[in-house]
Amino acid sequence: MAGVLVVGELNGDALQSITGELLAAGRGIADATGEEVSVALLNGGEAAGQAAVALGADRAYLVQDDVLADMQLDAQIAALNSVCAEVEPSVVLIGRTHAGRDVGPRLAFRLGVGLAQDCLQVSLEGDGGRISALRPVYGGNALAKVTFPDADPQIVVLRAKAYEPLEADDSRSGEVAVINPGLDASVVKARLVETVTQETEGVRLEDAGIVIGGGRGLGGPEPFDQLEDLARLLGGAVGASRAVCDAGWLDHSYQVGLTGKTITPDLYITVGISGASQHMAGCSASKNIVAINRDADANIFKTASFGVVGDWKNVLPSFIETVRELVDS
Repeated sequence: MAGVLVVGELNGDALQSITGELLAAGRGIADATGEEVSVALLNGGEAAGQAAVALGADRAYLVQDDVLADMQLDAQIAALNSVCAEVEPSVVLIGRTHAGRDVGPRLAFRLGVGLAQDCLQVSLEGDGGRISALRPVYGGNALAKVTFPDADPQIVVLRAKAYEPLEADDSRSGEVAVINPGLDASVVKARLVETVTQETEGVRLEDAGIVIGGGRGLGGPEPFDQLEDLARLLGGAVGASRAVCDAGWLDHSYQVGLTGKTITPDLYITVGISGASQHMAGCSASKNIVAINRDADANIFKTASFGVVGDWKNVLPSFIETVRELVDS
């Protein structure tokens, strides 16, 4: 059974946004080849399967097994290996999430096939059913087009926000089936010691329509309180450059960039961010970038829609007060 297999991800019983993005990418390939799109949902329930169908899947496989209870990486790989053996996809799409970055290469090794990691786009290459993918190289300064040899499946790990999910259509019909891979507990080589849940308030950075980003130019962690105030006024989220997170001013969950999170907000306001290529790789798809930086030659101004050359200490407080007045009026 050839076609596109999407490795879905769940947040509790609901689909993660990356699942909808992968389904949109898979739908584009399947529509061009006349094949189908299926999605594998580890520990997924009926509601998640129906939601995947509404977002473009022709089949949803609910992969259920007691060994998957803790979602250990070894168990995930074994389960997906079993699914691939049953479904026999020609293309496998995986999200470049914390889990996906580990799952992709390990699954490719198990199957003895190639892997394209950290891709921005995937498309059909000619009429032979082979695909090509675009991925950033040299720190995001160039894009490389990669293709696959004859072996299937062709496994692509796609960056989050590379595709917009299709609009959910609850009238779509599709098959929802349960797969029990019958895993042996011995496949799990690691033991889960502790799960630490990080509490967050407000909108997630990856989903925010407005992001306020701070860089090393702020000089320390204290000014980020002002960025938090501005984000609250605008209903957005706070992000940061890698230098900020490496310095310990903010947790790495705030990091935007090549080795951090990819954001695609309607508005990205940067304060004290120089605009290194690694950072821009994570925010270049922002619809509007507003830069505040005292260095007129900062790289960020090459991409910014609007820019303010000046000391953030003079610019930001008055800007926040103006926004506050507009919000309160």
